[in-house]
Amino acid sequence: MKRNIFNHLMLALLPLLAVSCYDNVPKVEELPQDAVSFEYSVLGDYALDYYVGSVIKFVNTSPATTEGTPAWDFGDGASATGDEVEHFFEEAGTYTVKLTIGNYSKSQVIMISDIKPLLTINPIEGGICEVNTSKVSFSLEVPNPQNYSLEYLWTLPAGTKNANGEIITTCTDRLPGDLTFTNVGSQTVKLQVKMNGRTLEEGSANVQVGFNQDVPTLYYAVQGGHIMAYKLVPDADRPADMEIAPYDLGLSSGQHPFNLLFKDSSLFVLDCGKQFYYVNDEDGVLGDGKISVISKDGSKVETMISNAGQAAFDDPFYGYIEDDILYYANRNTGIIPVPINTRNALYSSAEFPYHVQHNYLGYYNNGWGYGSIGGCLGKIDGVWHWCKFYNGTGIFRFTDSDILSSSIAQGDANNVPAAGIALGGMCPKSFAYDKKLGKFYFTLWDEGYAGFYACTMDELNAIGTSKSNLAPYKILSDTGLGFEANISGSPASVEGTSSEPVAICQMALDENTGCVYFGYRNTKNDPTNAPTGLYRYNPETNNIQTVLEGAPIYGVVVNPTKAKLF
Repeated sequence: MKRNIFNHLMLALLPLLAVSCYDNVPKVEELPQDAVSFEYSVLGDYALDYYVGSVIKFVNTSPATTEGTPAWDFGDGASATGDEVEHFFEEAGTYTVKLTIGNYSKSQVIMISDIKPLLTINPIEGGICEVNTSKVSFSLEVPNPQNYSLEYLWTLPAGTKNANGEIITTCTDRLPGDLTFTNVGSQTVKLQVKMNGRTLEEGSANVQVGFNQDVPTLYYAVQGGHIMAYKLVPDADRPADMEIAPYDLGLSSGQHPFNLLFKDSSLFVLDCGKQFYYVNDEDGVLGDGKISVISKDGSKVETMISNAGQAAFDDPFYGYIEDDILYYANRNTGIIPVPINTRNALYSSAEFPYHVQHNYLGYYNNGWGYGSIGGCLGKIDGVWHWCKFYNGTGIFRFTDSDILSSSIAQGDANNVPAAGIALGGMCPKSFAYDKKLGKFYFTLWDEGYAGFYACTMDELNAIGTSKSNLAPYKILSDTGLGFEANISGSPASVEGTSSEPVAICQMALDENTGCVYFGYRNTKNDPTNAPTGLYRYNPETNNIQTVLEGAPIYGVVVNPTKAKLF
């Protein structure tokens, strides 16, 4: 009896179960198809590229209900009819291809790229191209969908030798064969190809040619250009016919990289951003400076810390590395420590508090005032040296123990640092110290006294505040020209203002030779001073020699680790 009741119940539920299952099956909604549609693809060897001359197949995929003859307009003045047509474009550009059938049409945009020679450097034996010995060869691909005739013109850098050891400047073969370079630095090989008489975009390859001995490397930042590297080859080791050219790392210098620092195998670029002189940043949002970390060969770039969207005066201007801490000074307030392994940080005073501020030293309102603009900084035998060139000037010296525990409104004789002020009342911008030779180097931009100076520490202290004592220590270029700062006008005729000129941003000591390197920017069309470029002070000759003329340089730094390349 119970079984019969159960069977009856199941029979009654079956229709409901069926309906329930049916309702849970999703409906397939068929969207209306466009009246006209088409597809296209490249035929031949360059199926993934839409080059000039590439044959493109167009296929009508419109529904069968769309009646009429397919009419194609390729956007370059050509047309065709049919369900499947082929066409190639003779010039690079963006084209609108239109298919019309009856009263309906469909358009699609196609981008056609011009052909460019694809030039690559083949692997070099030993991994480094060494001057005068390494053989360098190239691989070349020139996309040629129409199999047109090709003409080649290779332009080779000065001092290039072919496989026979002959100096060549050009080559018209498809490949120039094995090449040897007799000059150090970035050697740019260029290739101009004509296809069926039409000149294609130029191809090029940058060969980084190293020296044949291990020597240090100088890095410098070019205004509006790239980070460059330069091998510091001693004159005695350099053949008379060998040129030492810079390496282009292919990385932007940024906006105002006043300081470069080097630690282990990394280059630190301190870029204070667009605005480095006074700006009314009431909202504190105009900052855009940052510190970047670049591997010594330029293969890797990271951001250490950024000041984007913060106060412009908190951008990083000048810096110094001690142990594993990078200390950087903002425009006019203080010095901020950041661990060198920091990456992708956004500056905040809470996370990165000051190591020292103006009003935490006895010099405050007793030598320098609020807003005193800073230059290069660093430690010499445990004593901080901080250049100040506006609103309290000189090189202010102090130890960590001189930093007060709280801010003060006015310093007094009891808490002024014992190290004292060097070049008081003068406007020093940068300095370097050679401990081996006991030599102190500095730059001034005081009108009538601007330039490069070299003296001992005792002589520095003896100069005191009297500019008349400076004369014996001023060094001119080997041509007898000076290094005046661009202080005329506001802004000055080159860059900056009369209060904050650029001129010489930083000096870099090569500890191996005792030479000091710096970049100098001449005021435009000023024949009374040395030309813009890279310079070297040689302690053996006690004069300044031209290294590279013409490059407008900001920061400079030496990687002391010797190597043939980087």
